[in-house]
Amino acid sequence: MTKLSNCYTTIINEANSGSISLTDRGLNYGDGFFTTAKVINEKVEHWHFHKLRLIECQNRLGFPELNFADLEATISKLCLNQKLSVLKVLITRGNGGRGYAQPLEQKPVIVISLLPYPNNYSELKAKGITLEVSSIKLGFQPLLAGMKTLNRLEQVLIKQELSTKYWSEAIVLDLNDNVIETSIANIIYYINGQWHTPKLDQAGIKGVYREYLSSKIPLIESRVTLDEIKTAKAIFCCNSLMGFVPIKSIQNTYFDLELALKLQKDMFVDTKSI
Repeated sequence: MTKLSNCYTTIINEANSGSISLTDRGLNYGDGFFTTAKVINEKVEHWHFHKLRLIECQNRLGFPELNFADLEATISKLCLNQKLSVLKVLITRGNGGRGYAQPLEQKPVIVISLLPYPNNYSELKAKGITLEVSSIKLGFQPLLAGMKTLNRLEQVLIKQELSTKYWSEAIVLDLNDNVIETSIANIIYYINGQWHTPKLDQAGIKGVYREYLSSKIPLIESRVTLDEIKTAKAIFCCNSLMGFVPIKSIQNTYFDLELALKLQKDMFVDTKSI
């Protein structure tokens, strides 16, 4: 059993609440999924959409039904006295023997972590972000597309490239050169008076904030190339932690930041977003 030293972590598991087995399928095969949320004044922002994503992953991956009553009670207790922090809920299929086949009896392990909130997101929302284009392209797997599984090696490679080239962030394409997302966020863009977002049925993650926005405004999903997206009036990236952040440029193409900030303000008035 491997002990965890993070004092802000709680493990929900019948056998042991302070360790994870070396035979855990999440550790060995990436057999699991997770969600990351913003905690404000003891409340998990957009929890409804995080819960829906967990349920979708549970169903699509064939996990046993999760006990959300216990999960939500534990989260509420962990978030007490938290003004601003990050909540991560990670779920594995639990212990399994050698080999890929699922065990006949499955006891999922749920790891709930409370982490510091990044201190640069407020500045990004006000000043925008610059994107380069990653050379790492996302492969096609419709059975996993949209989900936030534990299989994140593509994102690890993208982050290695960012670090090597000293980029702040990058836009990521698929093998057909369609725009998918950034290394950590979904992309929303504004063309001809309409809001659009890349189609994610073959690759990419359907982020919670993207799903939240689609419940508030008409959001058109379509395949889009890099050249096409550069014709947008304004482009944004978004996730559940940073919110809605304007993109200043992609490579050498610059966008109207003043217009983006106005659209950002108008959107939040229209959607009555917090």
